[in-house]
Amino acid sequence: MTAWRDISLWMDQLDDELTARPALDGALEADVAIIGAGYTGLWTAYYLKRQAPQLRIAIVEAETAGFGASGRNGGWLMGNILGEDRLLAGLPAEQRRAAYDLLHGIPDEVAVVLEREGIECDYRKAGVLYCAARYPEQEASLRQQLEHLYGQGLDEADYRWLSPVELSQQLRIANPFGAIHTPHCATIQPAKLVRGLARTVERMGVQLFEKSRVTDWQPGLIRTACGEVRARWVVPAVEGYSVTLPPLGHYQLPVQSLLVATAPLPAATWAEIGLDRGQAFSESSRQVTYGQRSADDRLVFGARGGYQFGGKLRHDFNLTEDEVGLRRYLFGELFPQLKEVEITHSWGGNLGMSRHFHPHMLCDRKNGIALSGGYGGEGVGASNLGGRTLADLILAQDSVLTRQPWVVKDDTIQSLKPWEPEPCRWLGYNAIIRSFVHEDQVLANPHSPVWRRKLATRLADFMEGLMR
Repeated sequence: MTAWRDISLWMDQLDDELTARPALDGALEADVAIIGAGYTGLWTAYYLKRQAPQLRIAIVEAETAGFGASGRNGGWLMGNILGEDRLLAGLPAEQRRAAYDLLHGIPDEVAVVLEREGIECDYRKAGVLYCAARYPEQEASLRQQLEHLYGQGLDEADYRWLSPVELSQQLRIANPFGAIHTPHCATIQPAKLVRGLARTVERMGVQLFEKSRVTDWQPGLIRTACGEVRARWVVPAVEGYSVTLPPLGHYQLPVQSLLVATAPLPAATWAEIGLDRGQAFSESSRQVTYGQRSADDRLVFGARGGYQFGGKLRHDFNLTEDEVGLRRYLFGELFPQLKEVEITHSWGGNLGMSRHFHPHMLCDRKNGIALSGGYGGEGVGASNLGGRTLADLILAQDSVLTRQPWVVKDDTIQSLKPWEPEPCRWLGYNAIIRSFVHEDQVLANPHSPVWRRKLATRLADFMEGLMR
């Protein structure tokens, strides 16, 4: 673990020395065996112990808590899940509103746990600003999204349009066309959260084994190089690392997202930019950007990464000059005063993407398997929902959590939609991403003729539709 600080800015900021917990050695009996000490595994253990403290729970982690996406993400704790509008569209209006309220309550639920358990992770709930910032088509797209949200039964208390003047009261960017603000989002220091959760569940009586990579798993049993756990329930909570546990890799692919962080910026610079309450922000392009002002006054900024042939994990997150340069260009378009700023950290992580591009929470009671995943980059908040839901499913609780359309009850992993075989998915992914890059290049050029701008957007719209 000598290089653990290189995992991300967040891990580098930890005060404690990261020493791995003892590995699993020998045979163990448990009620619930969880694979992975990231957010999903830890939240599942936490809520199980809250409801049923007598349960014997063991977590087996390949590296150490926070090594994966839970210690590498952008720190957005969202009251959303990926594809929620499509999942909820067919529900009656009252049931749909209740489901949205459940999602919007995720940041507040986490805040309650942080207070109860004494976990300090720089939690700030000031919402998120989805900005039309780099070309006028972003404003049209955002306004269309807002009308769609209102058509789903949401209102200005959930999502509100900000004029450029109103936006400037929170965030001052070079070329504002407006923004959507939603209060249902907080920013956090991700590594502090995952490390705090690990300490919390240990205090509650959960056994946590690190440096214990699972070599084989099946109903009722997980094995590592030096031990095994037999349990009534197995929870493979591995998200972007699903390819390491067949057959999960057929249903969830690892894609990457990449981030950079600047050196701490002086107060005068932040006075020019804003973000004084911990707001998250994004510019509304298909580059999928996300940013925040860290508690120590850095700009943390990320954007969509890539996909490797065959669904291979990316292990080397020493970003290339081009990868860093793209992110510098994107935030430099928003904040010209930062175009030459020092970047002190760059990193990335593997996240899980399901075939329908929305999360799934599954309970196979016959075989004793429960899993939650497919968060698609929104896992900081979705994993809390997943952990709560899996706890209720394992304990056979009929609750508002278990009655949601993303929950698959009493069925097997094979009921999930599989990804197409290679080379289809690699070719498809790259064709789609190329259409997004082409659109962004055309629209970012103010001299592009109208016909070319429309054609680029129509092509990107069509290609994005293939993803779903």
